[in-house]
Amino acid sequence: MTDPSSASPGAASAAPPSLLHTPLYQLHLELGARMVPFAGYSMPVQYPAGLMAEHLHTRQAAGLFDVSHMGQLRIAGADAAAALESLMPVDVISLATGRQRYGMLLNENAGILDDLMFTRRATDFLVIVNGACKAADTAHIQSHIGTRCQVTSLPDAALLALQGPLAATALERLVPGVGGLVFMSGADFVWQGHDLFITRSGYTGEDGFEISVPALAAQDLARALLREPAVKPVGLGARNSLRLEAGLCLYGNDIDNGTTPAEANLLWAVQKVRRNGGARAGGFPGAQRLLAQIDSGCSRIRVGLRALERVPVRDHTALHLPGGAAVGEVSSGLLGPSADAPIAMAYVDAAHCAPGTRLDALVRGKAVPMQVCPMPFVPHRYHRG
Repeated sequence: MTDPSSASPGAASAAPPSLLHTPLYQLHLELGARMVPFAGYSMPVQYPAGLMAEHLHTRQAAGLFDVSHMGQLRIAGADAAAALESLMPVDVISLATGRQRYGMLLNENAGILDDLMFTRRATDFLVIVNGACKAADTAHIQSHIGTRCQVTSLPDAALLALQGPLAATALERLVPGVGGLVFMSGADFVWQGHDLFITRSGYTGEDGFEISVPALAAQDLARALLREPAVKPVGLGARNSLRLEAGLCLYGNDIDNGTTPAEANLLWAVQKVRRNGGARAGGFPGAQRLLAQIDSGCSRIRVGLRALERVPVRDHTALHLPGGAAVGEVSSGLLGPSADAPIAMAYVDAAHCAPGTRLDALVRGKAVPMQVCPMPFVPHRYHRG
C-alpha cells in the first residue's frame, strides 16, 4: 500500500498475523484507530476524529505520530563519516556533532534507493530510513561499507514524531531542555530513566521533534504526551497530506530507484563540496550521471501544481498541454486541507516546468486546468533559533 490516505474510515481492526506490530499497537486500538497494512506493519491510517481534523490540529497545535516502522541504524567507527559519504552525494564528513542532514542512497545510475535522515552524534551516526526500504538499505550499507565501520540495526528502538506549533511547549514539560534544540539538530535526553535521542525535525513542514525511544518505554511516553492538552494522535493519512502541502517527497510515489536527485528537484541536498569543482566531488554511486545532470540539466523535473478548479487530482494522472501532447504525470495529489485547494506534485518535461505554466490533468476523461507553482504549498515553520 503506497497511499495510506486512501483507506476508508471505520472501526479499529486487528492486524493479520503476517503483519508486524509497532510498540504502540495496543494504544492505537484503544484510541479507536483505523489500522491498515503499511510497509509490512499494521499502522493507524486515522483515528475517530478523521483525517481532516488530525491534519488541521497538527497545523494549529501538536500531533503525535507513530513512525516506529521506520528503520534506525547506528554507524560507528573511525572511518564512519567517510564511509557513509561514499554512498551519498552529500557532505557527511563536515557535519558537526549534534547536527542532522537529509541524504539519499543512490544506485549506479543515480537512481534513489531511499532517502534518509542522519545525525552525527558524539561517537556514531544515527541513520533513519524508510520502513519499506529498511531491510534493503541495511543490506546495501552493510555490503558497501561494512568492512570500514560498524553498521548496527536498532530493532529495539521505537520512533515517535511530535509535530506542530505547540510541540515544543508540550515536550518541554516532559523533557526539560529539549526546547533548546533548533531545526536539524539533536541531542541525548533522559525521560523517567530511559535514554532518548531527540532531533528537532519532522516531515510536516511544522516545528517539531522526532524521538528515538527504547521500545519498552514507547507506549508510556506516547501516553504521557497524549495527556498534554495540545497533543492529539495523528495517523498516516494526515501525515501524507501534511508532507504533500510541505512539498516533501514520499518514497515510492515521488522518488524511486529510477529517479535521480536532479529530476526530483532535490539538488539543494547536494552540497558544493560533492559537485564538480568541489574538494570531494563525486566518489558516490551514479556520480557521473548526476554530476552531468547538475551541470547540463535533465529532461524532466518534479514540480508543484495547483488546480484551477476544485477537483482533486490523484497519483498517476496524465498531464497534457492544453489541447495537446502529454508532458508529464502526477506523482502525488490531493485536496490540501490547509492549502484549501487541490494540489499535486508531478514530473513534467523540463520545457514546461516554469512557474505559471498551464497544464491539463485528465481526470475521468475531463481536462482539469492546473498551473505549475512554487513549493511548499503551505509555508514551512521550522524553528531555526
